[in-house]
Amino acid sequence: MGCGEWTSTSVPYLAPRAVGESDAWTSEAKAHGRNGGQRILDAGERAAPAEVAEMLRTAVGETVVVRRRVIELDDVPVELTDTYYPSSIAFGTRLAATGKIRGGAVTLLAELGHVGVRAVEKVAARMPTADELVQLRLEPGEPVLQISRVTLDGDDRPIQADVMVMPAARQQLRYEIRIG
Repeated sequence: MGCGEWTSTSVPYLAPRAVGESDAWTSEAKAHGRNGGQRILDAGERAAPAEVAEMLRTAVGETVVVRRRVIELDDVPVELTDTYYPSSIAFGTRLAATGKIRGGAVTLLAELGHVGVRAVEKVAARMPTADELVQLRLEPGEPVLQISRVTLDGDDRPIQADVMVMPAARQQLRYEIRIG
């Protein structure tokens, strides 16, 4: 992919899917005539790192549930995503397991009674870690974008935190903001 070939918007990833629909990434890629997929590398309980603890409003080191994934477009890794959930929401659910979730995790969260109504994102450019360089098949010196997103419910409680890392040269982010 060339510079800015893929334009991404966050909105479709925040709403639950209709019954029987695939996850938002698979649907978005298919709408562009491409093949979107993901590999779940790991899932389970972990200690919350500082950035995640801040997003989920919990203590550093407190137990949270995480799903670690490699997002692919036409079998090429385009994003590394770690999604974190408070244990009170995700412990003992499919969110804590490595299996794929029909309709995506946001749909399962809604089924569990947790619907996001607001999201806050922070975007930063940085150089990749050694692991990210390998996982994303980057050239030395190629920067990444990191998007950190927290999704909040109607009571302003955090229900999900995402840390996404993607090659900067392969992405263009699009934000649409409505006031009032």
